[in-house]
Amino acid sequence: MASARGLTRKQSAVKLYIVGGKSPTGKALIEILRKHKIRFLAPADKYFDPDNALAIARSITDFRPDQLINLADFISGNHSALKRAESAQERCRQINAQLPAVLSEVCNHLGIPLLHLSNSYVFDGEKKLAYNETDELNPQGVYGRCTLAGEEAVRAHPHHIIIRSGWLFGLHKRGLIKSWIRLAKRSGGEITVFRRRFSPTSTNDLASALFAVAQQVDCDANAWGTYHYAGLETKREAEFGRQTLDYAANHDEDIYQLIDSIKLIEGPVRLPELLNSTLSSKKIFDTFGIKPRSWHGHLRETIKSLYGGRMRAAPEQGEGDASAASAGS
Repeated sequence: MASARGLTRKQSAVKLYIVGGKSPTGKALIEILRKHKIRFLAPADKYFDPDNALAIARSITDFRPDQLINLADFISGNHSALKRAESAQERCRQINAQLPAVLSEVCNHLGIPLLHLSNSYVFDGEKKLAYNETDELNPQGVYGRCTLAGEEAVRAHPHHIIIRSGWLFGLHKRGLIKSWIRLAKRSGGEITVFRRRFSPTSTNDLASALFAVAQQVDCDANAWGTYHYAGLETKREAEFGRQTLDYAANHDEDIYQLIDSIKLIEGPVRLPELLNSTLSSKKIFDTFGIKPRSWHGHLRETIKSLYGGRMRAAPEQGEGDASAASAGS
């Protein structure tokens, strides 16, 4: 779990208001809050219609939280929604731009710090190295432009923290991982992926980082601004896909039999995907002491969950061991 430093006993009294509690990161965060016996309220998504700002303000005011954490995002549940944002522009705008504006205004009026989750799509993907917080913002698609508009609205509130996350996966966000496994079986091990590089990030680790930041804000940490949090090791999509299938071979006999013939073909990156969406987490470490973590353990756990925890039967003596074919395991 991401660590926090400089905490006092005041943390036990914090009350958090969660927007987007049903998102993959929201579910992971709520598990942490329950474990630490933190008081919180996470109303259902249907209560956050940005066209009814008065109802949102009333709900927040009635709970009287110490902080609000906004995790609502148009693509939070499924990676494929990124492309859908191009045709569902109004809905994307409501969730990623209009709702943060309402929350920012309400939190500013009530004097409540606002923690807001963002992402790398505010950049254009052309940088060769990992993006840091001072790099130029130049979103290339509807989703990125709406996300940037949401960030700008949040910055109107002086007591805000924006955290841009890496490419998310986890127990509640495993759609692309499942797709790779299904495609490998259907195609005899041949899968086409984007020629892109990203920062795989577990939703559990991101939730831990958010919790650590919230704790330090509750202890009067005066560190408002924008931060990046991503997994420790960047990967090309082909490398991450291969690692996924290597781990899946431990649970799936069909994948195990295919493992030596797996071939991931890199195709050109097409907007709104980014050629490079890797993020540097140096600032959040320097400021809050939160270290980026390896995502390998969480990837194993996520894949294991797809098979109900079942392991593939051990090979007979003399048979090959799937782990010998594992890249980077």
